[in-house]
Amino acid sequence: MYKAIIRPILFLFDPEKVHHFTFTFLKFIFKIPLVGGMVKSTFQVNNNKLERNLFGLTFKNPVGLAAGFDKNALLFDEFSNFGFGFVEIGTVTPKPQEGNPKKRLFRLKEDQAIINRMGFNNDGVEVIAKRLKQRQSNIIIGGNIGKNKITPNERAIDDYLICFEKLFDVVDYFVVNVSSPNTPNLRALQDKKPLTELLHTLQQKNQDKVASKPILLKIAPDLTEEQLLDIIEIVNQTKIAGVIATNTTISRDNLQSVNKEEAGGLSGKPVKNRSTDVIRFLAQKSNKSFPIIGVGGIHSAEDALEKLEAGADLVQLYTGFIYEGPALVKRINKQLS
Repeated sequence: MYKAIIRPILFLFDPEKVHHFTFTFLKFIFKIPLVGGMVKSTFQVNNNKLERNLFGLTFKNPVGLAAGFDKNALLFDEFSNFGFGFVEIGTVTPKPQEGNPKKRLFRLKEDQAIINRMGFNNDGVEVIAKRLKQRQSNIIIGGNIGKNKITPNERAIDDYLICFEKLFDVVDYFVVNVSSPNTPNLRALQDKKPLTELLHTLQQKNQDKVASKPILLKIAPDLTEEQLLDIIEIVNQTKIAGVIATNTTISRDNLQSVNKEEAGGLSGKPVKNRSTDVIRFLAQKSNKSFPIIGVGGIHSAEDALEKLEAGADLVQLYTGFIYEGPALVKRINKQLS
């Protein structure tokens, strides 16, 4: 029904407006009694075989919603009804920001992909932390954190520390985002020296807490093998909990769609193979010394299995969820169980 009726209608309209409309609709409909239960019974797969224990957390299943979809923490409880094992909110910055000028979100239908140059548009950490305090479900929440556009890279650590402190009591794990292509110079923070300093500083703050939280690093798919080897060294040196591979790509190889030249990060099917290659490289070269969350181009249960077989411990959906609908979560979990 989603692919035959709902998606063709939604795809007639501007993607960012559709996103906001869908959120408003879901927020409204889940207030109707019994709707949550009906959605749960339709999409959730309950099987102990799906459970995963990683970095001190127990995930009901290994399929999560990637950052960027519910960036302002508006629907995390509702998304738990669709069968996700965890939801990652953000990217969150210390101060609210509007992001880049519109139009900034583009469908590439022929490629089953999306290009976005949103630019960390979000309501700011104060507002988002308040929303997370109202959590009603037991869904695991990840907090994806970044820096404001106006913050120079020399002061970036301050922004990450602010978000870390403000979200510490309301998320279950953290993700350090230094890999978005849509904030100027952000990816320079992936270089060995600034990245090591950033992660060391966050880990020091983390260890000062009564009970620390897992910190993961989200990396770009465009890193060279030498840079990926540096990532392995940095993860082992700073003792962070793991890596999310991968963010969107700036590559435009072999695209067919009219929007292929738009600036921004590309996600969806064209990223699938590169993302899996990065996962496999990290897993093999590190001797699987840290957990990996695989994301990028998962549009089927087979795509998810491919990521897991390459070395991922969990997977996340974004573009595949838009193109395939909520039934994709159920199909992956049924296949795994």
